Parts: sequence; structure tokens; C-alpha cells
Amino acid sequence: MTDSQVPPAVLEQRLGLPIEPLLLERALTHRSFSYENGNVPTNERLEFLGDSVLGLVVTSTLYETHPDLPEGQLAKFRSHVVNSRALADVARDLGLGAFLRLGKGEEATGGRDKSSILADTMEALIGAVYLDHDLDAAAALIHRLFDALIEASAGLGAGLDWKTSLQELTAEHSLGVPAYVVTEDGPDHDKYFAARVRVAEREYPHGRGRSKKVAEQIAAEHAYRAIRSVHGSVKAEPDAEKA
Repeated sequence: MTDSQVPPAVLEQRLGLPIEPLLLERALTHRSFSYENGNVPTNERLEFLGDSVLGLVVTSTLYETHPDLPEGQLAKFRSHVVNSRALADVARDLGLGAFLRLGKGEEATGGRDKSSILADTMEALIGAVYLDHDLDAAAALIHRLFDALIEASAGLGAGLDWKTSLQELTAEHSLGVPAYVVTEDGPDHDKYFAARVRVAEREYPHGRGRSKKVAEQIAAEHAYRAIRSVHGSVKAEPDAEKA
């Protein structure tokens, strides 16, 4: 039994399969909990394993379902699915935050909804399923949770790079060049960046992330979606090999 707010059996029901109790407990244990409770095992090794299993299944799926696409575009599709933001979104859909074992400090600072913690725990759960069952079971879970993202990635085109998407969309509709302003806060070991983008004198919701690049991409996505809803989408996709 974990120290989380909701019984782990509820999570197993949502996942659609049981996980050995001690393995599940470890998958849900953040390092902050370990530090405050006698250095109990954390989920970091399971996260490492789950990252590889997820990458293999997603890569294999993209390879099989898009036989005519070049390596560069397949890599972009994969990066849309296998990234911290996507993993955190899947974790939120599962309500994973309620099951986390966190230290009091992380609990007090909103750790149950931190994208980095949710993403890492999602990978740890995949690793736990792989160890407790097998690759087929892990792949079935990944397909159930991630297939919608995999399918959506192929339809995004330039949206795999939101800054490029936004620049092409604004050029198409003569809205000028997007202008970004990035600020940072927090100590060096826990720094966050916030980015805002302005297009044609209008500012859109900010993006926030662990790096300037991530923050700008999130801000660009907000602007892209808002502008597209008014003006329509880009007419042509960029070169698949373009960086």
C-alpha cells in the first residue's frame, strides 16, 4: 500500500491490469519521498527502463504505419509522442497525481501536478508493467494510452515544430513576424522559463517550461491554435527534413 491519497487498486483498474504491489509502490515513489523516509527505493530505475520500452513501441508503430516516410519525419513524429509534455498529459488523464508518493516539500509546492514528475512516473509505470508482465502487455498499455497521440502526430505537419508552424501561418496571412519575450525565475537548480509571443500587436497565453526552447514552443502552440481558429490552417507542410 502506498502513502498516496487514493488506493493503488484504483490506478490498476484504470491501467487495465494488475501490478505486483511492491513494484507498483516503487513506480509511484518520487525521490523527494525517499529522501524524507530513509532512502527507500525510488522510481528512477523504472523510469529509465520505461523510457526505452515506450520509445521502442512508439518507434516500431511509426515505422510500420508510415512505410513511405523518411527517417527525419519519423523522428519528428516520435518526438511529439515521446516527450515530457505528452507523457504528463497522459498521466493527467489517468489522474496519476493522486497516487504519487511525494515528500512534504514537493507536496507543498504542487508536485502532484508537475509535468516533470508526472512524465517520469508515467515512464516508471510502463517499466513496471514490462517487468511484471512482458513486452506485449506493456505495448498493449502504450497503444491504449498513446495511439491517439501517435495518430495525431501524423496530421500535425509543421505543428511538430510550433514556432515554425506559427511563422508560416503568420506569413500566410500577412500578420508579421512573431516576437518572443522570455523571462526566467527560480534558483539555478530549479529554474523555469516563461515565454510570451506577440503577433500583430496581440499577445497570446504564455508558455512555461524547464528550458527556453520548451517555453517558446508552448507559447507558439497557443498562438498558432488561436490564429488558426480564426484564419484557417497553413496551406502546405514544410519540408520533412527541415530542422
